[in-house]
Amino acid sequence: MISNNIALIKNNIAKTARLFNRIPQDINLLAVSKTRPIEDIIAAINTKQNSFGESYLQDAIPKIQALSNYNLEWHFIGTLQSNKTRLIAENFDWVQSLDNLKHAKRLNIQRATNLLPLNICIQVNISAEPQKTGIALNEVVNLATEVAMLPNLRLRGLMALPISCKNFTRQRLPFRALNKAYQNLQNLGLALDTLSMGMTNDMEAAIAEGSTLVRIGTGIFGERNL
Repeated sequence: MISNNIALIKNNIAKTARLFNRIPQDINLLAVSKTRPIEDIIAAINTKQNSFGESYLQDAIPKIQALSNYNLEWHFIGTLQSNKTRLIAENFDWVQSLDNLKHAKRLNIQRATNLLPLNICIQVNISAEPQKTGIALNEVVNLATEVAMLPNLRLRGLMALPISCKNFTRQRLPFRALNKAYQNLQNLGLALDTLSMGMTNDMEAAIAEGSTLVRIGTGIFGERNL
């Protein structure tokens, strides 16, 4: 099932990319493996999937350690907490959920100098939902310029989780706003290359608006048993 799902997702990425005059190879797939067992991750690895997203440290660290012989890329996509930044800095390749300078400075200090810089996406609360983390659009420039100066971090781009919506045209609007902020940062001279937006139910709208990385969990692994 997992191998078939990944094939279907990749085909859909390519089809949607061509429909909106995008290059399919410019859009990467992150398999959201939070709460999933190691066996499911190995099934995905067997399809040559090597990027995985995790939200819960107590669940993620054993997986990262158990699969250390594979050449995998681990993305932390959950809410950052000060008491967990050290483990994140030590074990992950990416953090996609940075939303304040305090956590950025902690990650920068705690990232070992023998490791490559920790890749960072700033999370933007693009739909201004009070229950969600992420910074406001008007705060993006200030935080991005501060993060870009930290030597053990590498600012790669922006990430967002817009409000759930089933209408394709309406789905596109927050993604368009995030892309505009992303392009503004590029115009300011920041070397960004990652616009992380789009999940199982809105991936096509995100690709239409310039996503370079889609985060797919349910579409690959099925519904979570929570």
